[in-house]
Amino acid sequence: METWKHLRAILLLPGLLAVVIPGTILLLTGLDTLGLWHSYPAARVGLPILGGALICLGLVLMVATIRLFMTVGKGTLAPWNPPQRLVVRGVYRYVRNPMISGACCLLLGEAVLAASLPLLCLFGLAVIVNLVYIPLSEEPGLMKRFGGEYLTYKQNVPRWIPRLGPWTTEQPGHDTKTS
Repeated sequence: METWKHLRAILLLPGLLAVVIPGTILLLTGLDTLGLWHSYPAARVGLPILGGALICLGLVLMVATIRLFMTVGKGTLAPWNPPQRLVVRGVYRYVRNPMISGACCLLLGEAVLAASLPLLCLFGLAVIVNLVYIPLSEEPGLMKRFGGEYLTYKQNVPRWIPRLGPWTTEQPGHDTKTS
């Protein structure tokens, strides 16, 4: 049953945003709507390399955060079954929203790889939605659920741009082991 919760959350959220919606857009609009592959021969090599690197980075971040939500947070990435514990391990020691960073890297990578203006617009929309949603909805919810523990974390770990070094604390209750 626990596996089904995680699988459902992954299929419904990142699966929909990263596979179904971009795939549908590409089916409707086609590849290279920016005309880069035809106009610039170097783009035939550069775009797949850059796009592939962004997609890989996005997938690594997403897999790492899903794993931490399951093992440390005892929940899923879905709002209907959120983590029961505040996760301040692994990549969360550097940045507060690595799942969103991963999803945005993945979307940008898909847009670059496909040289697709509609996918680039989807990436922009995802960024804008999260710039509004996270501070207005997600963070107040985390404050209610985790109180001072989240406030301390929020004061020490940036929302979007990673710290150069991992955040560590000597306060009881914080598990700062790397994974």
